Amino acid sequence: MPVPLAAVPLLLAAGPVLAASPLPAEGFVPFTPPGMQSIVQDGGANGEVETFDPVARARLIAEQMPRRWSGRYQSFSGGPQVPVALRIDGATPVGQMVDLRGSMAIGGVETPVQGNLNAKSDQLDLLLLGDPLGGALEPGGAFQSVQGLSLSGWSAPRLTTPGGRLQLVPDRAVTTAPTGGPTPVRGLW
Repeated sequence: MPVPLAAVPLLLAAGPVLAASPLPAEGFVPFTPPGMQSIVQDGGANGEVETFDPVARARLIAEQMPRRWSGRYQSFSGGPQVPVALRIDGATPVGQMVDLRGSMAIGGVETPVQGNLNAKSDQLDLLLLGDPLGGALEPGGAFQSVQGLSLSGWSAPRLTTPGGRLQLVPDRAVTTAPTGGPTPVRGLW
């Protein structure tokens, strides 16, 4: 039976509000996830909603990711391009994330870095852990990306400091191909 709006203040004054009261232990109802649903495709075949396995991709990235990257950083305020070298000492898969540890040299100033790469979305957060930093960067900021390590934006720690753009490519070992033979091409992942 609906309660008239005029009676609501009387109900609140008459007793405790049940939503704010804790439930007794015997009142706990465990969460039961809904059952797996499939999609019927054309022709009557059943299929899964998502077949991508981000945990397996995180393991693959951790194993096959290039360990040395190089590129340039440039502030959004203009300024010169600064050379950057990234060395990944460790890449550890943790669920669908890849924990990255290593060091980055920005304009000749080397600093330790730690980051997280999401294997499902290629989002990256890369923290610079040292002080001072090269390239007019300030401690407390982070590189963030939605394209993995290839293209990142510097999120400055203060609003008065402009961000910047970091573009990296994997370092390739210089090898000479035998005369007449093609140079092998290796994919990033």
